[in-house]
Amino acid sequence: MATSTLNNYIGGVWIKTSDSQTLPVENPSTGEVISTVPLSGFTEVDSAVKSAASAFPSWSALPIKERVQVFFRYKTLLEKNAQELAELVHKENGKILSEAMAEVEKSIELTEFACSMPQLVAGEILEVSRGVECRIDRHPVGVVASITPFNFPAMVPNWTIPNALVLGNTMVLKPSEVVPLSACRIADLLKEAGLPDGVFNIVHGGQATVEALCDHPGIHAITFVGSTKVAKIVYQRATSHLKRALCLGGAKNHLIVLPDANEDMAASNIAASMSGCAGQRCMAASAMVAVGSVDHIIKKLVDESRKIIPGKNLGAVISKQAKERIEKYITEAEQQGAKILLDGRNAKVEGKENGYYVGPTVIDFVKPSMKIAQEEVFGPVLAIMRTDTIDEALKIENASPYGNAASVFTQNGGAARYVVEHASAGMVGVNIGVPVPREPFSFGGWNESKFGAGDITGKSSIEFFTKPKKTTTKWSAESKVNWMS
Repeated sequence: MATSTLNNYIGGVWIKTSDSQTLPVENPSTGEVISTVPLSGFTEVDSAVKSAASAFPSWSALPIKERVQVFFRYKTLLEKNAQELAELVHKENGKILSEAMAEVEKSIELTEFACSMPQLVAGEILEVSRGVECRIDRHPVGVVASITPFNFPAMVPNWTIPNALVLGNTMVLKPSEVVPLSACRIADLLKEAGLPDGVFNIVHGGQATVEALCDHPGIHAITFVGSTKVAKIVYQRATSHLKRALCLGGAKNHLIVLPDANEDMAASNIAASMSGCAGQRCMAASAMVAVGSVDHIIKKLVDESRKIIPGKNLGAVISKQAKERIEKYITEAEQQGAKILLDGRNAKVEGKENGYYVGPTVIDFVKPSMKIAQEEVFGPVLAIMRTDTIDEALKIENASPYGNAASVFTQNGGAARYVVEHASAGMVGVNIGVPVPREPFSFGGWNESKFGAGDITGKSSIEFFTKPKKTTTKWSAESKVNWMS
C-alpha cells in the first residue's frame, strides 16, 4: 500500500527532510507498513535547536500562570481526541485498544499535574536577620531534549513535555523511530492549544540523531528512556558535554510471593503485570520468587494466564525480531531444565497471521543463574524461582543489577514491611503487580534502572527542569548588626 514519509516539526512547521535515509514504520499487529520515518542527522538537529533557542527568551519570560494556560487547553484537547490518540497508539505499537486508552488517560493525568505547577514552584522567602531577606526563585534550564521509547508512544513523551514546558524550557523531542506517529499528533495538539512556534520541536531519527542531541552545545539537559545499555551510553555522552542528564534504563522486576498471599488477588495481579502491554514495559513482572509452599497460587496464576488471548486481550510485540528474541529466551530456559507451565511460542491470530504475537508464558523451576532470570525479556513471560525463606528471595532480588520495581504478595504486615525495607528497588508494591506511583509522586528506579539524580515525573522533575536563583536583599538599616547581616 502507499505510505507517506513523516516530516520533522521545527518552528511550528512540518519540514521535509529530503536527503535523509528512511525506515518503514510497521503495524506490529499485522506486519503492514503504515508509514516511513526519516533518519535525521546533525543538520536537522541543529535547525531544531536553533528554533527552540530562538523561542526560549519570550516563552521563559512569560509568567508561569500564563504558560500554564496552554496546558489547560492541551489537557482538554487530549480528552477530546482521546479515542483518536488511542487508536494511533494501537496501530503503531500493537497494544490492545484498552491499554492504549489507559496510556492516553495517563497522559491527561500528567498534564493535569503540570497545570498545578504555579502552586508548586512559588518562590520561597524568609527574613533571615532584621532587615535582611533571602529568597529562592526557579528559572528554566533552557533548551532541553527528550528521547523516548517505543513501548509508550503517547505517555512517555508526556512524562516530560508538560512539566518541562510549563517550567519555561523549550524542547526538541526525538521519538522512537519505531513509533513516531503519536508524537506527531501531540505536536498538532500543542499548536492547537496555542503553544508558540519553536517552543516544541520534533526531530525523527535513530542513533545519529541521539548522538547529535547529546553533542549539540545548544542543548542544556537531556532525558532518555530505553534500555540500560543505551541509557548508559546516552548518560555518559551527554554528561561528557557538561549537560544535565536523566536516563532511565531497563528492569528485572521481582514479585515475591508468600504462602499466605490472597490466592485470587495474587494470581490476577501477577498475570496482569506479566502480560500487560505484552510485557513491554519496564514495570512488568518478569520474575516471581515463590517462598515456601505456593503451588496453589501458581496453579491459579496459570489458570488466570490462560484467559489472556493473543489478539483479544493481549497485543502484539513490537517486531519480528522482538518475537524471535523472546521465544529464544523461553527455548533456552526449557533446554536448561526449567518447566514450561504455559507456552506462548508460535502464537497465531486469525486474520493477523503476519502479526508479531507471543502468548502468555509461565515457566517454573527457573534457576537464578539462567539468562531468563537475569536479563530483561520484555515480553509476556514470567520466570518462577523457588526459595524457602524471605531472605533467600531478597538475596535473589538484590543480586539483580537493575532496581526499577519489586513487589511482595502477603497478608502479613510485618513480612510486607520487611520486604519493602530490604528490596533494592526505587518503586515497591505490596499486593500490587505494577507499583507505578501516581502524580504527584515521581517515577524512577534505582541501580542500573536509572542514571542521573532525581526522577523524571512528579515533584522531583522540578529540580531537573529548573535551576534555583538565590537572592539576598537588605534595604533598611538595622538596629543591631550581627554576623547574618
